[in-house]
Amino acid sequence: MKTAILASLIASAVAFAPAKSAVKSSTALNAFEDELGVQAPLGFFDPLGLVADGNEANFDRLRYVEIKHGRISMLAVVGYLATEGGVRLPGDIDFSGTSFASIPSGFGAVSSIPDGGLFQLFAFIGFLEIFVMKDITGGEFIGDFRNGFIDYGWDSFDEETKFSKRAIELNQGRAAMMGILALMVHEKL
Repeated sequence: MKTAILASLIASAVAFAPAKSAVKSSTALNAFEDELGVQAPLGFFDPLGLVADGNEANFDRLRYVEIKHGRISMLAVVGYLATEGGVRLPGDIDFSGTSFASIPSGFGAVSSIPDGGLFQLFAFIGFLEIFVMKDITGGEFIGDFRNGFIDYGWDSFDEETKFSKRAIELNQGRAAMMGILALMVHEKL
């Protein structure tokens, strides 16, 4: 019994001991250590090894998808919370008199929206995917959809501020992806 207690005390003390710093080598695994989104405490996090080969084009595509899903998730969280809070558009959603206020929030909305409304939603999203949300001009960075049209003062920032704002957007998108997932799971439990 005393040996078990002593062993557990030693194990708990070792858990809080500082770890030896590993020597970094210049391999493909470290190819993206200085990229946007690499932050403490995880550093560059690729548990599935999707970019372990150091392929820059693959990394850029995955980063584009991450930014895009993050932006969609930020909109989804705001929309979920707004409808859950009772915010609805005035008027009717169709000509038969179904009001926006009668549509429930969450997953229940999908079965309550008339078929024509669902078609319009999917057609609008498809239109945005095909014609609007793409990088036409080869923007300043991955996910830059300004295409020489909208600026909102972006060009007046210095490079450090731009990098910081892009990192903030990336982290907020990551948090929103986890947030909307948690909201959907919570609704189904």
